[in-house]
Amino acid sequence: MKEALCVLCLVLLVSISEAAVAKPHFKTFIKCLRSWPSQENPITDDIFTTDNTTTFLSSYLSYTKNKRFVSPNYKTLIAIVTAKHVSHIQATVVCAKSNGIQIRIRSGGHDYEGLSYISTVPFVILDMYNLRSITIDVPSKKAWVQAGATLGELYTKISNASETLAFPAGVCSTVGVGGHISGGGYGNLMRKYGLTVDNVVDALLVDLNGKLLNRSTMGEDLFWAIRGGGGGSFGVILSWKINLVEVPKILTVFRVSKTLEQGGTDVLYKWQFVSSKLPDGLFIRAMPQVVKRTIVVKFYAQFLGRANELVSIMNQSLPELGLKRQDCQEMSWIKTTLFWEDLPVGTPTSILLDRPSRPEKFFKSKSDYVKKPIPKEGIEKIFNVMLKFSNNMYMQWNPYGGVMDKIPASATPFPHRKGNLFKVQYYTSWLDANATKGSLDMMKKLYEVAEPYVSSNPREAFLNYRDNDIGSNPSDETNVDEAEIYGSKYFLGNLKRLMDVKAKYDPENFFKNEQSVPPARVK
Repeated sequence: MKEALCVLCLVLLVSISEAAVAKPHFKTFIKCLRSWPSQENPITDDIFTTDNTTTFLSSYLSYTKNKRFVSPNYKTLIAIVTAKHVSHIQATVVCAKSNGIQIRIRSGGHDYEGLSYISTVPFVILDMYNLRSITIDVPSKKAWVQAGATLGELYTKISNASETLAFPAGVCSTVGVGGHISGGGYGNLMRKYGLTVDNVVDALLVDLNGKLLNRSTMGEDLFWAIRGGGGGSFGVILSWKINLVEVPKILTVFRVSKTLEQGGTDVLYKWQFVSSKLPDGLFIRAMPQVVKRTIVVKFYAQFLGRANELVSIMNQSLPELGLKRQDCQEMSWIKTTLFWEDLPVGTPTSILLDRPSRPEKFFKSKSDYVKKPIPKEGIEKIFNVMLKFSNNMYMQWNPYGGVMDKIPASATPFPHRKGNLFKVQYYTSWLDANATKGSLDMMKKLYEVAEPYVSSNPREAFLNYRDNDIGSNPSDETNVDEAEIYGSKYFLGNLKRLMDVKAKYDPENFFKNEQSVPPARVK
């Protein structure tokens, strides 16, 4: 690990020494930050620049999840601000805006395309990981959680406060709350309680003028936009106020695998017809995965009830799976979070508080929505392409139905509601940088093979699974025509309203990235 860090430090030094021109407004930006009037919360110790290569690189890598982006354009990265107070956010926004410098906001580093920490024009990373306080109010079943907290920290705090409260969000404990919620948020309680954004009741946001706003002062249109429209297009999310939901003291989970020889294709085919129609408290993910040159379909389930009832439901609805009582494990909600991360039984829940120190692998992900069952021949075509991958490759088929069929598509910017059977995530990872091009090419081929079986006109995509392949702009501009291409896939009919909100609150398009929401055209 030390050797790898030394190599990266060397790369950074070379990149800096090769810079042909000085970063514009660097000195005035830093001076503006350091002179910000906040004596009680000075920002000086939270500004990292290339003047100190080791600390700068360490700060950058700590929350860079994807090794594809460990070497950004250091000619343009002016500084990293690891904010510890709201005044640090305000200072960064105001000083960047006055000096013509872009801001990229990073809360957890799980940004699949690195848009929160790379750019080809002068920019500063506003890193939120220090802003991670969580306040639980059990009687009201509500909580305030800052953007830099991880899901693992939130789940732990909730569990410590109550045995019967939970929050509908993702299954990866290191995901940052800020980006997860603002992009929609998806988890194994969604069929019962909806998405994360469906359970947000207030927020604190710093706008382009450095003002701190809550739901009342920002207005309902901006509050609507940041719940699924991507907070980074509208401001800096400091914290969210969320509704906590009721769960039993004991839940049931299972993990059952079927190889192709065991009829995995047939079970997966049948799963498509029943998974969205099961009781709302039952969530069954199907996960086709390449294992030793064959396909194994893994079924992960979580049920808000006891094992005997679950077995009865499954044997009636999906007997092809052959679920038995011994396949099931009963446990508390907090322990189910360990199950979903494939951690061994008995793993202490304290592991949910762990944070990464550097990226471990290269990866690429894409998404789709499926509205009618994929025929068996289609599944087989997809499997045949999967088997051509030379590295780790899997798909996640996440079921819909339940309350997702009851919430209007316009309730939040996240539009992918009624009419979907399941959402697909394609995922591949590799360890060797030389395998990058081949892996990305194979992922595109898999995506092409799946096209006849998924949504169309437009082919829908999930904002939290960022994918530059579906359209993007250069770092220094936001072409509306191009934005409408990727925006229609992420937001469908909600894009126009998002663009109107953007024009009202950020008409000069200060908060932007390669896939941000543009202001509506002036008519």
